[in-house]
Amino acid sequence: MGGAFLAGLLAAGVAIFLPGRGDREQGPVSSSFAPPSPLPQPVSPPAGPSLASRLAIVVDDLGYEPSLDAEWLKLPGKATVAVLPFGPSSRKVAESARARGWGVILHVPMEPESPASDRTERFRIRRGMSGEEIESLLNRMAESLPQATGASNHMGSAATSDPATMAAFASALKKRGLYLLDSMTTPRSVALDAARNAGIPAARRDVFLDPGFSPEEMRRQWDQAVAIAREKGAAVLICHGKAETLRMIVDLLPRLKEENVEAVTLDELLRAGKEA
Repeated sequence: MGGAFLAGLLAAGVAIFLPGRGDREQGPVSSSFAPPSPLPQPVSPPAGPSLASRLAIVVDDLGYEPSLDAEWLKLPGKATVAVLPFGPSSRKVAESARARGWGVILHVPMEPESPASDRTERFRIRRGMSGEEIESLLNRMAESLPQATGASNHMGSAATSDPATMAAFASALKKRGLYLLDSMTTPRSVALDAARNAGIPAARRDVFLDPGFSPEEMRRQWDQAVAIAREKGAAVLICHGKAETLRMIVDLLPRLKEENVEAVTLDELLRAGKEA
């Protein structure tokens, strides 16, 4: 199923990377895309004032707090869950989210610049790993969560800024038919370049809604995501799967209809994208 999904995936956001075209990013973008080859001619959705802008809400770090994970699955709207592998509720979250019609992606632990201790240390992708080691580790994660159609980075400011590591990771994703979401934990990330070179679909985070923010700042971040979606046609908002974040998003979701913005899965956002 993953291979068929990858072959049919279209571009999202404002900029598209096509192998051999030498395209460059022009200003801020919602996402970038590197389609596999060969690929049928993309069909853009019909333009018109009735077409809602799209916002993909990606909930990070699920899989290790079963009670809270279950609460997130009650969210009254579409979302994409980024599930950490090998957690006590990882598989159940992925299965339940897929049953609801939500998106599911692997939240792949990666090496950060500064030391950080959590339960993913023993299976992080790190700089200096061989391509075979990265592929083997990714395969273990993907096999544990077969519902996933893409992958994002958990932490990873060191790994995602390393060209060799990202090239190997993108190659491994391509073999499994998975797309890439760059969580943008560092402005030095080369993940999108690696995806372009490998010829796989890829998006990047536009806005991050952190539970450490004040309620006012969380609302400002939400408003920024909505503004980007309205201006560009699509946006990706990443949030941590914490209780205070859930309460805020439940409160803010009803406003999307007033803004003519539709909450979609990341898969849907990518499929519905069009070339600028």
